[in-house]
Amino acid sequence: MSLHTGYSGRGTHYLHPGNILADTKPKMVTTILGSCVSTCLWDPVLKIGGINHYLLPLWNGDGLATPRFGNIAIKRLVEKMERMGSDRRVLQAKVFGGSAINANPSGLLNVGERNIVVAKDVLAEEGIRIVSSDVGGAEGRRIVFNTATGVVKMRYIQKTRLQDK
Repeated sequence: MSLHTGYSGRGTHYLHPGNILADTKPKMVTTILGSCVSTCLWDPVLKIGGINHYLLPLWNGDGLATPRFGNIAIKRLVEKMERMGSDRRVLQAKVFGGSAINANPSGLLNVGERNIVVAKDVLAEEGIRIVSSDVGGAEGRRIVFNTATGVVKMRYIQKTRLQDK
């Protein structure tokens, strides 16, 4: 899949885990998700978007409050969108990821499930509606977010096993 499908700009960007991207300039942003979650925010009025990629659900107050944590990543993304002129009341969210890559047989929520819960809870606290999501399951995902249109293309990534040959 080409990152430039339906897009003629040069603003292609790979978003690494623990990062946020929000820009008034159009970009195609791609990232790979397992138990991590990405929240894509789209402003249909200003036609701008932003995305995060977080690894863990909640910052517990120890160490730095970085976007590696869902509660921090989502709030910082909302703040960036507002600094670019967005009104949070019109923002639309799309949420992806949270796979049970390392399933937890104990019955407790695994990291992916907890990441999903944080996305839903924090977006609700911020008053932002989730318009689309593809979360959970056992497969990873590759997403490509067009910040100029709000469109997210997603495909599943099959698990691969290392085999001795």
